[in-house]
Amino acid sequence: MSLKHVIEMYDLMDDRSVTGEKVKDYLLEINESGQIDVHTIKGNKGKTDFVKVLIPGKNGKSNGGNAPTLGIIGRLGGIGARPEMIGFVSDGDGALSSMAAAAKLLDMENKGDQLDGDVILTTHICPDAPTQPHDPVPFMDSPVDILTMNDYEVAEEMDAILSIDTTKGNQIINHRGFAITPTVKEGYILKVSDDLLHVYTQSVGKLPVTMPITTQDITPYGNDVYHVNSILQPSVATDKPVVGVAITTETAVAGCGTGASRVTDIEEVVRYCIEVAKVYGQSKCDFYSEKEFARLEQLYGKMTHLQKAVNASIS
Repeated sequence: MSLKHVIEMYDLMDDRSVTGEKVKDYLLEINESGQIDVHTIKGNKGKTDFVKVLIPGKNGKSNGGNAPTLGIIGRLGGIGARPEMIGFVSDGDGALSSMAAAAKLLDMENKGDQLDGDVILTTHICPDAPTQPHDPVPFMDSPVDILTMNDYEVAEEMDAILSIDTTKGNQIINHRGFAITPTVKEGYILKVSDDLLHVYTQSVGKLPVTMPITTQDITPYGNDVYHVNSILQPSVATDKPVVGVAITTETAVAGCGTGASRVTDIEEVVRYCIEVAKVYGQSKCDFYSEKEFARLEQLYGKMTHLQKAVNASIS
């Protein structure tokens, strides 16, 4: 059960003075051996604190082993939009989920339950991010650009990535809870992983919910085409498989909306990501078929050009 850690992390983050260092201090109170890095980065629209947590596995690469490493990224513009909005915003659910998962994993380590593979959890903490217009509801903006986010949130050591992002400001997915996307790798949108669907059914106890994505969604920001949100932006910065874990609602909810974060939904996401980490580190969870991916590239060539930033002014 991860609800305790979600509630405590939510209480910590719902504060206009919260920083990455305060998140780090909270995590170290749980387990003082935690390996946590915080970097404050200033952008054109303010500053934010990037947080990176490494949870070593018994057979993880950080311990000289060969178990695969799972990356869990909390994607967002900011956890607050002050002074325009008062309180924790819906967009902050990704940061809350990833750091609550880090807290739970550190607590599990205290109790002797260490995973096989390493887990790397990243996000950024900004209680006063700007907003920007977007249909059907406003988007959260960020103090730093997407390239900077990817630089600090996508680690080379990650062999596969779960990208958690609030995905409520649309009319495409009409389900309260969370949904997973097809796997994205090097410009290809692949089939939804059967293994990830199975973990969904086991951890949630319901039929799995999936979210449709388009080619536009897996291209870099700044190309002047529609993106449902930034959930799959990590995929433009890596050759590893990326799956979006979308926190969703039945109605369109603005990313800058407050009072819209449901701790029970977030707890399900945290529990799901941890269950994936368990089996992925044991090499019992495939994000995609290597054989089928190789066949696609053999037949149709590489699609890595979709990962490259382009000049939006090209006509």
